Amino acid sequence: MPLQTFRYAACGGGNTVLDFALFVVIHDIILHQQPLHITDAFVPKAHSVAVFCSFFVTFPIGFYLNRYVVFQEAKASKRAQLIKYFMVVMFCLVLNYGFMKFFVETLNWDAKLSKLITMVFVVLFSYLAQKHFTFKLDDGTELID
Repeated sequence: MPLQTFRYAACGGGNTVLDFALFVVIHDIILHQQPLHITDAFVPKAHSVAVFCSFFVTFPIGFYLNRYVVFQEAKASKRAQLIKYFMVVMFCLVLNYGFMKFFVETLNWDAKLSKLITMVFVVLFSYLAQKHFTFKLDDGTELID
């Protein structure tokens, strides 16, 4: 396995484990699986709150790990990479939210099981998007084998 692929798997895997751990802590321990009553008109479900809260922690960690550990050879500016990374991660957030809403609220699946299944789809998309879009070299070559 090439070193960069290993780094991507290790950093991405670590950030994914952190995402799931944060999700469980927020969903089960902090919110006790109950909706968060912000106002009478806005009462998001616990799984939605947990998805968004874990995003705010894992987004910056994921970016810095990818930029400084995995894709050190990428020559694009930090700002350009951050913008691309943000676009990909925002789409991942939408996928997370959509899948979770479907699995938990439509199919009535357990939130933790739904999160694990959702992570499979989102990680696959994220890997492909980061490889082919965010951390591509200026000459068009990709950094991940």
